[in-house]
Amino acid sequence: MQRFYKSHKLDDVCYDIRGPVLEHANRLEEEGHRILKLNIGNPAPFGFDAPDEIIQDVIANLRGAQGYCESHGLFAARKAIMQECQQLRVPGVEINDIFLGNGASELIVMSMQALLNNGDEVLIPSPDYPLWTAAVNLAGGKPVHYVCDEQSDWFPDIDDIAAKITPNTKGIVVINPNNPTGAVYSQQVLEQIVELARAHNLIIFADEIYSKILYDDATFVPMGRVAQEDVLCVSFNGLSKAYRLAGFRSGWMVISGAKHRARSYIEGLEMLSSMRLCANVPAMYAIQTALGGYQSINELILPGGRLKEQRDIAWKLVNDIPGISCVKPKGGLYLFPRIDLNMHKIHNDRQFVQDFLIQEKILLVEGTSFNWATPDHFRIVFLPRADDLEKALTRLGHFMERYSQ
Repeated sequence: MQRFYKSHKLDDVCYDIRGPVLEHANRLEEEGHRILKLNIGNPAPFGFDAPDEIIQDVIANLRGAQGYCESHGLFAARKAIMQECQQLRVPGVEINDIFLGNGASELIVMSMQALLNNGDEVLIPSPDYPLWTAAVNLAGGKPVHYVCDEQSDWFPDIDDIAAKITPNTKGIVVINPNNPTGAVYSQQVLEQIVELARAHNLIIFADEIYSKILYDDATFVPMGRVAQEDVLCVSFNGLSKAYRLAGFRSGWMVISGAKHRARSYIEGLEMLSSMRLCANVPAMYAIQTALGGYQSINELILPGGRLKEQRDIAWKLVNDIPGISCVKPKGGLYLFPRIDLNMHKIHNDRQFVQDFLIQEKILLVEGTSFNWATPDHFRIVFLPRADDLEKALTRLGHFMERYSQ
């Protein structure tokens, strides 16, 4: 009898944040174990609720959200995003330059499918948010990873980017603020990336989902402001993180810069947008209220705020573990610690994460899942409350004392 196999298009596609180790965690939960999940930036399970006014506005508009809307998305939501771009000093953004999607994730995949032919290359940071690598592979392209330098606050290595540009390169992905490292890029670094894009006729894809989750003196500079008229910029953002609405799957994509040189590409985006008819309409009603209302995220990231406090505690506790060090994140929800492999005999980081899960019932993500080449990093979400983080990282320290492969 004939067997059915997955498409070869999926051969190089992976998303290990929800991969085999999570499956093992789910089995442990089914057996009755309580698992502390530090693997994913999902604010709601840790008590980070969305502002009431957003929920109330969505409920009030539900009757009007029963039908399809325009494939680009609701006019009022796109108008609010356009006004946000104006406040951020991103020039030239008009209503039809904005696409709403079922989270930024859907739009990331769409942006690659509309652009890439087989063998086309896209430069992606290492470490990266792995959806970018997966989206390029799924579209038939070739992801080429450029190095971010841990010794320089995880900033991109501009020389490495330049060295990896070929005639097949179509674009550069910039994740700022960065997931998983928490780096927030300077104006100078962004200008250098724009210069490379300008010189080699490349599109810049700017993943900016953590743009409002900043700590200390960090300042977010939107790529659309830096990439002006002669460089095409495609930016992504949404409600999942700053507004704690991950389950709404409400995101957007903004086209700015050299739009006049991308009419065919934009036609492709419009075609794909129309094929899915439209994104989730009820969630679109959250956008205008979120962007135009009180920005409650500031209460969480400023001194005394819960996110900042948890970041500080997690960062200190991780660095207190012998043989583990971590660059302090300036944005986002994650730590990306480094393991000294001379002290800790680890050669398989997935095995390390799985063994820690089995013994301590705590779920992390291995660093190689973020397309980092060596098994010497892992990612921690610092969303749990401070006392839970303290218990978890104390247990990690005890585990590291006795663990080897």
